[in-house]
Amino acid sequence: MSAPKLHLWHPFTQEGVDPPPISVCGAKGVFLETADGRQILDAISSWWVNIHGHSHPAIAEAIAKQAARLEHVLFAGFSHGPAEELAVRLGKIIPPPLRHVFFSDDGSTAVEVALKMALQFWSNSGRPEKRRIVALEHAYHGDTSGAMSVSDDSVFNAPFDSMRIPVIRTHSAYCAHCPVGLTRATCQIECLDKLERLLSKHGHEIAAVIVEPLLQGAGGMIVHPEEFLSGVRRLTAAHDVLLIADEVLTGFGRTGRMFACERAAVVPDLMCVAKGLTGGFLPLAATFATDRVHDAFTGGDRANAFFHGHSYTANPIACAAANASLQIFETEPVFERIATIESVHKGRLPAFAALPGVADVRHIGTVAAIELAAPDAGYLSSLRPRLYKYFLSRGVLLRPLGHVVYILPPYVITPEQLNFVYDVILDALAWSQKRRSNE
Repeated sequence: MSAPKLHLWHPFTQEGVDPPPISVCGAKGVFLETADGRQILDAISSWWVNIHGHSHPAIAEAIAKQAARLEHVLFAGFSHGPAEELAVRLGKIIPPPLRHVFFSDDGSTAVEVALKMALQFWSNSGRPEKRRIVALEHAYHGDTSGAMSVSDDSVFNAPFDSMRIPVIRTHSAYCAHCPVGLTRATCQIECLDKLERLLSKHGHEIAAVIVEPLLQGAGGMIVHPEEFLSGVRRLTAAHDVLLIADEVLTGFGRTGRMFACERAAVVPDLMCVAKGLTGGFLPLAATFATDRVHDAFTGGDRANAFFHGHSYTANPIACAAANASLQIFETEPVFERIATIESVHKGRLPAFAALPGVADVRHIGTVAAIELAAPDAGYLSSLRPRLYKYFLSRGVLLRPLGHVVYILPPYVITPEQLNFVYDVILDALAWSQKRRSNE
């Protein structure tokens, strides 16, 4: 008698409500190949990780070669070539003040590392009273305890409130729903005023401010003015508060520059990356720190060490994938592809802005979002499941964030393929509007 098969429990999926999981047996370029012979255009890069297209041969080959040589070794007291090469490659593209890298597993853990570094930095520096964290409204930084804490209150973390540490919340630059009631055309980034008041009053006890630079992802693909990010940096520097930039989504070209902070000429004290680091092949994350932060953990006092780690820290196979992915930026016209995607977004979005039922459109780099007017706005909007099913029926993977439909494709998508995605969204909105009017 055969052993019973375990039931697969899928993330962010409600059995009996969401469509049954689709079995995928292969992928190439922008297409997923299903077990029943269909092709689905992956317009969201499989949760934002795949940047060069699925099954890129250069990354696949690098993984195979490394697996045959060295699959893993603990990174405490040991090192290896792929991690050392990756540190050199990253050093060429990371802003120079961020000269120290700590590897971990995924975006949530990269954020946990940054938060713990910020708190211990002040403790090691003889200022343990600086232990509070400021985070933005609409923020999402991951699903581990610290990352959930700095994420805004939402359906994602409501059941786990007892696990979250208290955080001070400040305004996001959500221009479509301005927190101070202004319009972008005439404002002077007054949404920064609350942060300025907070730092003026509580800077002596605040360790760090954490932001998703220029683009808040899971909170609704909210695009911030560059002046907002530069203003946050100005205020944190003035009040001697560390700035943590969560570039897990925005890193590696997503916003049109290698890192979003570059667009605002900002260098944070700590920066987190993950997702696109390995081209979407394997889990790997990194947290970068300045000399000032790093040097507080050195010296003769053993208690100053950073007591944090992961079994698979700097896994050689994952590092080999990351090295191959970064090499692709040098050997292929990646930023030309990014510019092409941005050009299509600019050309297609204005027509959507004029449609009934569309509340806002926005884009930055390779990311575009269409916010729909909905009486039940939010992640649990009834629009999400019906649109998701429609998109799949048309052979496109688009997974709306509630009432926000977004496009975040691999860079190898062609203009014809991207225009097809927009055509499917246009059809979906017409279909949904007709269905709602008939209800």
